[in-house]
Amino acid sequence: MSRPNHTPRSHDNVHTREHSDALGHAHPHSHAHDHDHDHDHDRDHQHGHDHDHEHGHDDDHQHEHRHVHGAAVSAHTERRQPELERGAGEGKLLFLDAPSGIAGDMTIAALVDLGVPFAEVERVVGCLPLDGYRLELSRGFAGAIGASHFQVHIDGAQPERRYAEIDALLAEAALPPRTQSLARAIFRRLAEAEAEVHRVDLEDVHFHEVGALDAIVDIVGAAACFDFLGANVVASPLPLGRGSVECRHGVLPLPAPAALLCLRGVPTYDAGIAAELVTPTGAAIAATVASSFASWPSFIPEHVGWGKGTRELPDRPNALRAVLGEPWAAAAGAHATHVVVEANVDDLTGELAGHALVALLRAGALDAWLTPIQMKKGRPGLILSALCPINAADQLGAVLLRETSSLGYRKSAVTRGERPRRMIEVHTPWGGIPVKVSTGPWGSPQIKPEFDVCAARAEAHGIQVREVVQVALNLARDQLGLSR
Repeated sequence: MSRPNHTPRSHDNVHTREHSDALGHAHPHSHAHDHDHDHDHDRDHQHGHDHDHEHGHDDDHQHEHRHVHGAAVSAHTERRQPELERGAGEGKLLFLDAPSGIAGDMTIAALVDLGVPFAEVERVVGCLPLDGYRLELSRGFAGAIGASHFQVHIDGAQPERRYAEIDALLAEAALPPRTQSLARAIFRRLAEAEAEVHRVDLEDVHFHEVGALDAIVDIVGAAACFDFLGANVVASPLPLGRGSVECRHGVLPLPAPAALLCLRGVPTYDAGIAAELVTPTGAAIAATVASSFASWPSFIPEHVGWGKGTRELPDRPNALRAVLGEPWAAAAGAHATHVVVEANVDDLTGELAGHALVALLRAGALDAWLTPIQMKKGRPGLILSALCPINAADQLGAVLLRETSSLGYRKSAVTRGERPRRMIEVHTPWGGIPVKVSTGPWGSPQIKPEFDVCAARAEAHGIQVREVVQVALNLARDQLGLSR
């Protein structure tokens, strides 16, 4: 794992408080805020490039600090706005606006600044059978913007942990069910990316020392925040920096290989600067929790929170913005939320048409389909159509031009209404299976196990697909507290 250029900070004030360890023993603990223990944080994955996402400020403006040691808790004061109630995001939209990228610590900071009680993060993280760490929440500025800053400080050596051990730890911890399911799904995406980068089996992916504990706390803390709100999450396209980063295993290009693999299916763009803006943990969180991506969704903002990084960026405030609001049904003439991109063709074979649909989906289409039509001179033809976020329209149009003989494509603005949705994971006798859960005020939740995964599990174990689907469905209903 890499060792980022950690910038120590110095503060004049010293707090002396008693903190309880995971066993409940009180320890007088005096700590100056000069934080000599910067630990070369490996942040987030087995290379940990930057994973403290230290892009920001010298913290000259910080005026509040709260520390939590191990599983102990502490008060969180001087909020900019009232804390939200559990479930405050039900039926609402939570937008993650990431002009400066995203990392695990920035996500927690933004959601706490939005209104999630920091005590909820402390409580849930405290359910983990881990010690040797301290949580710090502080106030500061990203440029001229007031924001919260979250850090995990590691006290002493930590064991190296394999993904299989981490997943078992999360599965056995007394975490809230939805938090547990989401945290495991995020960590699995991260571990699958690492396994592919290093060409090793998933269970054998190693998260070294400090980085493993950092990633566990960040992912579980972020999952606790999303669970607390219960909102449908939409994220902005993610900016990717260029350059390279030095890590324990050598020099790696940016975007970090694992981060890029986590971002399959996520719209990205060139940030125009040489810096790591999206960490592997941040990439795994965004790709797992977001149901869609948009430059700005159609909704009515109600609550706003800012989570700052540590490193200062040359051209923008280093902060993640979280916005919670009420979606509105667009009437005629209102701003569109999506685009349908289409092209007519009359010389495409069935094989090439199927290939073009797959290419559209891989390029970011939310859906793609074929419609048979009759074209000029009585020729049979096809309309290739793809639904996508507004900012991805020309990208998909380019796919249509590349994969078909069409000389052009057209774009139609549309507005999409949708159920809030999220992914959970159930663990069957044949392995883990992701399940899509769609909620909202339209009757019972829609629950659908991912069929391709069910089919793969069935083939591997020589059983019927419908048996795997039914078991996964029953386990999902049990996990959600629904009757079968």
